[in-house]
Amino acid sequence: MPQLESIRVYPIKSLDGVSITEAEIVTNGGLSWDRRYAIVEQSPDAMAATEPNDRYVNAKRERRLHTLEATYDFERETVTVGEHGHDERQTFHLELDRDCFTAWLSDYVGYPVELVRNDEGGFPDDTDASGPTVISTGTLEAVASWYDGIDAGEMCRRLRPNLILDAPAFWEDRLYDAPGRVVPFDIGSTTLQGVNPCQRCVVPTRDPETGEPTEGFQETFVERREATLPEWASEAWFDHYFRLMVNTRVPDDSLGAILALDESVTVGDSVTAHSAE
Repeated sequence: MPQLESIRVYPIKSLDGVSITEAEIVTNGGLSWDRRYAIVEQSPDAMAATEPNDRYVNAKRERRLHTLEATYDFERETVTVGEHGHDERQTFHLELDRDCFTAWLSDYVGYPVELVRNDEGGFPDDTDASGPTVISTGTLEAVASWYDGIDAGEMCRRLRPNLILDAPAFWEDRLYDAPGRVVPFDIGSTTLQGVNPCQRCVVPTRDPETGEPTEGFQETFVERREATLPEWASEAWFDHYFRLMVNTRVPDDSLGAILALDESVTVGDSVTAHSAE
């Protein structure tokens, strides 16, 4: 029976993640501290954007964010940042020093930005399936083996999952069904609903410390993902094969629950998304 091997949250969207031993599921289904903060652009054009996503300064559009190294102290609510490969580091309180921190970030990326906060589930990429993302240890190892010089740890940093299960390669592909359906599964006594395989962006194709593209990453990924897609995966989602990891929703009964390491995972039967509400 698979178990929850690791929990990772990314306190500032697009910056480094951190492993924790337990996490509360908050209002919109995200994990406490996961993407609680986001960096957004302050230019007049960005401020006029009708969609919040248009303001994000994330690694998809700002490759320099890969070169930042960030560590956190949750108890003190601080972030310590610096450039990979350099010794100089600065520590900022995420609230008391927010103006100083955003000035530092603005100087680093070369244009005005600000730091925004959302305690009710953060700033997820997929707002329709805003629960924690799920992958297995076996999948990280298998996908890393498709490339020279990339290990499972680096692949985890490229893919940025929340919940890592101690399970064989592509086991998590059991956690979704055809569009319009969800797969309920329990981690301990907490129920989540698997929705779909995550559509990947440009971020995994880059070195997580330098931002440099890995030659042929996406082409190799697509070829190998199609060749190794397990029989239990619903092919209805695969209009292309640059998909990996599972997006989830969280039913109301699970809001406020605590996920903890080493809890067992059990999978229920697929149901229509409407009946699961």
